[in-house]
Amino acid sequence: MPEPLLNAPEFTVSELSSALKRTVEDAYGHVRVRGEISGFRGAHSSGHCYFTLKDEGARIDAVVWKSSLYRMRFKPQEGLEVIATGRLTTFPGKSTYQIVIEALEPAGIGALMALLEERKKKLAAEGLFDQARKQELPWLPDVIGVVTSPTGAVIRDILHRLQDRFPRRVLVWPVKVQGDGSAEQVAAAIRGFNALPVGGRIPRPDLLIVARGGGSLEDLWSFNEEIVVRAAADSMIPLISAVGHETDITLLDFAADKRAPTPTAAAEMAVPVRSELFVEVSGLARRSMMCWQRGQEARRNELRAAARALPAATELLAIPRQRLDNAGAALPRGLKANTHAHFRRFAGTSARLTVRVLRGQVAQANQRLTVCGERMRHSAQLSLRSRRDRFAGLEIRLKASRLANAQAQRQKIARDRERSQRLAERARRALDTLMLRLDARIVHSGQLLTALSYRGVLARGFALVRDEHGHAVHAAASVGAGAHLSIEFADGRVGATADADRMVVARPAKPVASEPKAAAPKRVVKPVDQGSLF
Repeated sequence: MPEPLLNAPEFTVSELSSALKRTVEDAYGHVRVRGEISGFRGAHSSGHCYFTLKDEGARIDAVVWKSSLYRMRFKPQEGLEVIATGRLTTFPGKSTYQIVIEALEPAGIGALMALLEERKKKLAAEGLFDQARKQELPWLPDVIGVVTSPTGAVIRDILHRLQDRFPRRVLVWPVKVQGDGSAEQVAAAIRGFNALPVGGRIPRPDLLIVARGGGSLEDLWSFNEEIVVRAAADSMIPLISAVGHETDITLLDFAADKRAPTPTAAAEMAVPVRSELFVEVSGLARRSMMCWQRGQEARRNELRAAARALPAATELLAIPRQRLDNAGAALPRGLKANTHAHFRRFAGTSARLTVRVLRGQVAQANQRLTVCGERMRHSAQLSLRSRRDRFAGLEIRLKASRLANAQAQRQKIARDRERSQRLAERARRALDTLMLRLDARIVHSGQLLTALSYRGVLARGFALVRDEHGHAVHAAASVGAGAHLSIEFADGRVGATADADRMVVARPAKPVASEPKAAAPKRVVKPVDQGSLF
């Protein structure tokens, strides 16, 4: 470890920073730097401008003082490649160095700006930025979809602004708003909201807001990607672009239905102010009531004027009453004249009614009645003959139909009888076959039972020893002295008593006929090897 230099001078941090500042300013008192402006957000509230100059390998902080900005003929703009003239200095508060720019000259559009302009011209030629494609924003959307980062301040600003103006339901689709894959996520979010079904479990938004905070051109480049622009242009849901600050322009702003300078402004565009709507509705209701009252008053005045213009009832009924009096006075004379006219017409008619005329009319009536009776009798005869012929034809057809039906029923019965006989024959053959199979199974089971029966073992000269309870004895050690045993041979059983030294035959047992199908004793015996039978 090197020994510390005890005689080296000591500097404070401020002294060292000042020494470095003087060194940098003395060595680079006047420089010209070529680079692309990045991170420019306009003049600060103090009037100064802060941004960076960069190229493909490095970047340097830059500052333009308020006094120098007023004298500049060419103002700084985001993404422009410029030649900056100034001096290098340091900022001790952050231990960084920067260039203080005194003059700017345009050196051409940067690579990103050139790509941006080329892409803008291409998409504009396809008609993605046409005003005719723009949709009207809903006046009061029920559901608002927001595509942004869930951890940034943007979503909180939007929610707070909506809460202040008019609370609405908000669906947030979390995405990356910067870096690799962010453009694909934003495009997928826009298409995902559009793919939601109407009336589904997740409500389909009535309005979309694509929002992000401010940043440099590189930070906002995801919203200049072609996939995002095309997704916004294809969106069937009205879309508001709220990317960056007011000075930031992206291609999404051209494809969106509406551009908001900030995310907060997007929330203001999305919904109206509820308190203002209350005031407006109250004003409209008050105006409607006043209009209705004025209309009622006007109609009331018109009715009063019309009532005053009408004549009195006596004046209206004077002339009709006079006509009624005249008609009442002329009524007796009219009745007498009408009666006299009817009497004269009756007298003239009665003069023409004589006995000979009446007899002639009666004779004519009798003749017409006779003719009508003859015609009716002839018509009845013709009708009866026609009905008789018709019934005869129907009888012939009915007989033929009955014979045909009977013949068809006989044929059907014959077919059914033949089918029944065939089915009975098949059933008999099937039953015979089943009985043969069952007989064969019974014979096979009997043979198997005979082969497995212990009586076959007894027939070969062995014997089965049981204790007094009828259980088989497997070992001599299990037999105690004086125990009663039963020994079964092939031709019968004998009883025995066990002794300590020998076995004495005590009594003969009842012989048991050897049957191939003898039933086994009713006891539980495990299927194990019986061992020796003696």
